[in-house]
Amino acid sequence: MRHSTRIAVGPVQFRIGSDWPEPIAALERLYASYPRDDARPADATVRLFAARPWRRWVRPSVHIGGDFIVPDALPLPLSMGLLAAEMGMNLQVALGWRRHMLLHASAVAKDGRALLMSGESGSGKSTLAALLGENEEGGDWRLMGDEFTLIDPAHGEALAFPRAVSLKNSAIAEVAGRVDASRLGPLLAGTPKGDIRHLIPRPEAIAAMHEPARPALLLFPRFGGEVSIEPMGEGEAFVRLTEASTNYVALGEAGFAALTRLVRETPAFGISYPDSAAGIALAEQLWAEAVR
Repeated sequence: MRHSTRIAVGPVQFRIGSDWPEPIAALERLYASYPRDDARPADATVRLFAARPWRRWVRPSVHIGGDFIVPDALPLPLSMGLLAAEMGMNLQVALGWRRHMLLHASAVAKDGRALLMSGESGSGKSTLAALLGENEEGGDWRLMGDEFTLIDPAHGEALAFPRAVSLKNSAIAEVAGRVDASRLGPLLAGTPKGDIRHLIPRPEAIAAMHEPARPALLLFPRFGGEVSIEPMGEGEAFVRLTEASTNYVALGEAGFAALTRLVRETPAFGISYPDSAAGIALAEQLWAEAVR
């Protein structure tokens, strides 16, 4: 492609190519502090391209391609090229990664143990992980990721995937008030997912992204409503996590064994909370009980 870069996030080495320089420049700013090894073969390839040559200049229209594609996916305008690149990176991992079991879950770690949070879009898991990762309330957490958590099928440990955190809508202002503006990407307004702004993880999270952590607590958050805690049985947690995994079926017996061990060894709870402060308090409370 005309413009390209390489980015390593956790165990995944990406190669991203684009017909336009702007998405690559935006990516390189977000991921400037991440390790880079241009000699290492890429694990996943993303292509941002114009379906017709003239679409590079006239109403530029960005299609997402790569090793894996979603047929008939609608393109994005060039002003959302950074979003297209991030979506492409997530797509390649979701559809192509087989070395670990993938969970659509955010995660933070403390003292070698991990708190995993899984839920649908809007459940608040990314915001909670971002705030905890900023050492909210002095918790000394390390952000492991807001999009995927990788589980080692052999040992059951969680591996980090600390890409830039995708903050949405009201979460943007909430987090922006707590971090230096240099750690925030551009505001992408009116995207198909609402307003989006990316947060660069703390340097400590990036430096430690190859350090695994043993899962100690599973939370299934729901943003909105009164504060509540609901203990969750192994069966329900198992079913929810199969729905949250993009490669559980592809891993076959190894995926079943990894997920069975995770839910048997890790206490799980559903939580509801009206605001981030309440959500953080619940997470801290349940964490203290799980690791004591």
